[in-house]
Amino acid sequence: MYNKNSTKWQKRLTKLQSIRLPLLITVMALMFVIFLVGIDKKKPNSQLGLTNKKAPNLDESRVLLDPTVEILNSTEVIWQIPNSPKSILFLAHGCNGRAANFWDKSVNCDHCVGLPEERAIVLEALARKFAVVAVSSKGRCWSLMKETLVVERIIRFWVKKQNLESLPLVALGASSGGYFVSMLASKLKFSSIVVMIAEGVFDRIDVTRHYPPTLFVHMPKDKRRKKMIDANLESMRREGVDVAEVQSMELALSPSFLADRVPGLDRKISAELFDLFKEKGFVNENGYLIDDGRVIPWKKAMNERKVSLPDKVLVSYIQEELNLAFAYHEMTSLQSEQIFNWFESHLR
Repeated sequence: MYNKNSTKWQKRLTKLQSIRLPLLITVMALMFVIFLVGIDKKKPNSQLGLTNKKAPNLDESRVLLDPTVEILNSTEVIWQIPNSPKSILFLAHGCNGRAANFWDKSVNCDHCVGLPEERAIVLEALARKFAVVAVSSKGRCWSLMKETLVVERIIRFWVKKQNLESLPLVALGASSGGYFVSMLASKLKFSSIVVMIAEGVFDRIDVTRHYPPTLFVHMPKDKRRKKMIDANLESMRREGVDVAEVQSMELALSPSFLADRVPGLDRKISAELFDLFKEKGFVNENGYLIDDGRVIPWKKAMNERKVSLPDKVLVSYIQEELNLAFAYHEMTSLQSEQIFNWFESHLR
């Protein structure tokens, strides 16, 4: 028997179902997205960046390198304080380095050499209103036991002398300096630290949740070191330490690469060197170095080709940038933005 009312309700039910099904799918999709976001937020923020992030170009006419050189406790200390500093950055060089690598040669520092990566880090620090202090190690590399106490006392004395005791202290060390900073941070209070191209000495110190936030800046091409850094990231995270990493990847050379990164090197010589590297097989078809800049005989090839540099100090500059491009073990300023964002986010 035909029921008019029943047919009417069936039509309404069908219409309602046709509306509810897409709505139900939309709601479920939205809940899934929220779930994924929730998971992502629970993940430790261990990786701040995989690729090289180009630092913003600094107007060097507004950020001048003008250091003061002192000898404190028979140790060379070089420093510079910008107007209205907000923090203090301690810098520790690597093996065969010295504090003079971080500033250009000047009237105040006639033995300064201003290596490209080191000086770029100081320029970024000064632009961001960090007072910068660097200390030279006694020997070729840092002595973790003998010099830790010496440098701790120097920093404390210098901070008090400059009336900067109210400012937070941060530190960056590369290679041997990275080991040294990781040790020093167990003795001296830092708001945060950066350990560059080093895994640190965390197996030798007592790491608790009170250890300063630590950013590892490293080159994953060094697989042995990367493995140790990965282990330290995990163990420090378990102890409640805020940790993260930034990886510095290899760079392709181009005719302008060295001119863009080496102060005082013009584009003509940069292009000549690039052509020479291609001819000698120092770079592959994509412009990447086949080996570390310390290994390939580029200086011999340059001399044989009679490529003349305007200043012999440029040899050291070029060497550093080739090492950086190969990305196995070298100081790097490419990650300056991430590094100083890390410092600034932990100032206290």
